[in-house]
Amino acid sequence: MTGADDQRRRLQGIAQQSPWFMQALRAARALALPSWCIGAGAVCNLVWDHLHGYPSPSFLADIDLAYFDPDEPPGRERDHQAEMERICPGMPWEVTNQAHVHLWFERHFGHAVPPLRSLHDAVASWPEFATSVGIGLGADGTVQIIAPLGLDDLFAMRIRRNPARVSVETFRQRIAGKRYTDRWPRVEIVAG
Repeated sequence: MTGADDQRRRLQGIAQQSPWFMQALRAARALALPSWCIGAGAVCNLVWDHLHGYPSPSFLADIDLAYFDPDEPPGRERDHQAEMERICPGMPWEVTNQAHVHLWFERHFGHAVPPLRSLHDAVASWPEFATSVGIGLGADGTVQIIAPLGLDDLFAMRIRRNPARVSVETFRQRIAGKRYTDRWPRVEIVAG
């Protein structure tokens, strides 16, 4: 058994003990999307709230439901998002087919990127190492972890830029906008 295995089990336990997160996972599973997870900020909030001992969840701008379906026509995410809002109202869903990110990334971030090859590939490209984590829920109720860059930064409460797709300027803008250290005082920001 390795430290990585311990971290995975710890993350599974934190997710299983969170009523709101398990509700979100069950709702997402109901869509029956291929290769999916809830990730990024939702996972960071979950873990850092737990590590800070917060009795209730802190503000969450969105719940990122990421999936990978290269055969799906662009634009179907809107239908899935509407379905999530119907299944689980009151949660701030943001549903994204990672197979289509390259179609809008340049327009949004100013530089082109190649198509992603899988959900794991997508999670590995997310903006910070700590946010490059996804959690899914198997048909048998097993909490599944996707952490291609590991869980060290998530549990260390350390924000470092993932250079895979995020520029230093974008990273700095994200840090300013997310206010990580205001919300979780023990978080450490590592300069991009």
